[in-house]
Amino acid sequence: MSQTAGILLSLSIALLTGLLLSRLAKLVQLPAVTAYLIAGVLIGPFCLGAFGVDGIGITHTQLEGLGIISDVALGFIAFSMGNEFRISQLKKIGKQATVIGIFQALITTVVVDVFLIALHFMMPNEFSLSAAIVLGAVATATAPAATLMVVRQYKANGPTTRMLLPIVALDDAIGLVVFAIFMGIAKAISGGAGSINAISLFVEPMIEIVGSLLLGALLGFILSELEKLFHSNSNRLSLVITFVFVTVALTTLKNLHIGEVHIGFSSLLTCMMCGTVFCNVCECSDEMMARADGWTKPLLILFFVISGAELDLSVFKQPIFILVGVIYILARCLGKYYGTWVSAKMTKCDSNIVKYLGITLFPQAGVALGMVSVVASDVVFAGTAVGNTVRFVVLFAVLVYEIVGPVLTKIALTKAGDITEKPADFSRRRKNAEHA
Repeated sequence: MSQTAGILLSLSIALLTGLLLSRLAKLVQLPAVTAYLIAGVLIGPFCLGAFGVDGIGITHTQLEGLGIISDVALGFIAFSMGNEFRISQLKKIGKQATVIGIFQALITTVVVDVFLIALHFMMPNEFSLSAAIVLGAVATATAPAATLMVVRQYKANGPTTRMLLPIVALDDAIGLVVFAIFMGIAKAISGGAGSINAISLFVEPMIEIVGSLLLGALLGFILSELEKLFHSNSNRLSLVITFVFVTVALTTLKNLHIGEVHIGFSSLLTCMMCGTVFCNVCECSDEMMARADGWTKPLLILFFVISGAELDLSVFKQPIFILVGVIYILARCLGKYYGTWVSAKMTKCDSNIVKYLGITLFPQAGVALGMVSVVASDVVFAGTAVGNTVRFVVLFAVLVYEIVGPVLTKIALTKAGDITEKPADFSRRRKNAEHA
């Protein structure tokens, strides 16, 4: 089979399996995103894909060719989250969202590090201090994709949802800073202090954050100006899609240097800022964002199915990884929930936000996996026990979070009153009304 045919067949299998399982998920009242992830696990290289038979699964080789789908999907997810940073809305919840976003992220890091460092002293030969410190930093990240998918599926709307989406977006910036600093500390502890300096610890992370925001703002402004040249909604939508592609492409440039300083960009931050500027400058942004959401639905299904296929089930072969993973998951949930609870109380948020917002921050995937890839390719940690521990623990946690997290998010938003279930006879009553 040709390479093109193989890729097209893999995409078809992913879409069809995800759609079929989403029907089953609906019968048991599970979010569709959970079904997509389970579909990915079933057809991935650790289940049906392991047989290597075309048409029944996705192999490791085929999965590598689908990486561009995940990059583009994350770009659209981040771009659409810019819609949550409209100035009119930020005037109402900006201060509260900022305080909660920073506070819960830092509290989560502290709680996870306390538990894992204690485990290190109990098992110094099996679990290293450097791994504990890095995992504490990774714990800050929250998965915007799964959260956004649940919000869209159930058309969630209310105080908790409006507070949730900006906080999830803020997690990326906070996580980048914390991760960069803690990585430097961990490398120094591991004996790699010779390669650590102020540039790698502070300058490069700040350049990445500021550079991403400036690049995203510039692209968002250019998009808003070019949009005025078109009057057809289909052409405007094509222009939006083009700019998301361009933004993702620019952020993948890796070999940019000014002297000893490496210049990098965060795809999530840049696309989010592009969407933010576009939504605040363009008069027809509401309609364009709604149209873009509809266009990207198949892309998001593919993203979650591929994410499920990438979940490495071999983590279950190592008991130490399971132990550390369970502690990491429980400590992170504890930090997210109580960090959010305390900061929401401090900022005098609505009682439903105080009680349920923390639960919606449990899902973890894309950003955390990106941090893991940085650890795996680092000159100090690549191929070491620290690198392997971080990789397998986070993979195990993502496997649990991505399957259970969306369900908990749905339950929390429902209890908060942001998701209103339609009555069973809703369709029948609507039809009767139409014929009345």
